[in-house]
Amino acid sequence: MLKMSALPDVPRWAVIAAHAVPLSTLPSGLWRIALVTGLPVADESVSGWGEMLYVLGLSVVSECLALLTLGLVRGWGEVVPGWIPLLGGRRVRPLAAVVPALLGAVGLFGLVGWSAYAYYAGLGSGVTDSAVKQAVLVACYAPLLLWAPLLVVVTLAYHRRRKGHTGTAWTPAPLTASK
Repeated sequence: MLKMSALPDVPRWAVIAAHAVPLSTLPSGLWRIALVTGLPVADESVSGWGEMLYVLGLSVVSECLALLTLGLVRGWGEVVPGWIPLLGGRRVRPLAAVVPALLGAVGLFGLVGWSAYAYYAGLGSGVTDSAVKQAVLVACYAPLLLWAPLLVVVTLAYHRRRKGHTGTAWTPAPLTASK
């Protein structure tokens, strides 16, 4: 069985979800790399160095952002690694990880919503008219739908763990008489 490293107090489901995020972005990145290399995955190939760098950069940036989710279940999400100048060894404040992660999830939900709207409104031209190429495209991009919800649940688990919630119901402090 594959060993997934994480801090000991992280729930197993959160570890699995965190590791699923980069895997959900990988197929679309590989599809874009295939597009840039000239493989027949779309009707039109990428032309020009600028467009090639943009498409490759999009793949690299999206995968790097997805890999940051692992920080929510590993030690480098709680203490900045020592090799990072000026910040190395400092504790990561929980909100410094939670706020960007949730903003990223909101942005991802927005992209999904816009993409669905654009598709059903008939905005833009299709990538391909071939049924096989369309099936490959959908198979490669469908896993991206998991990114935002997985990021939300891993972020909430991180926040809950870092804030010290134990899962028990809140009970008020006992009243004491004051003099």
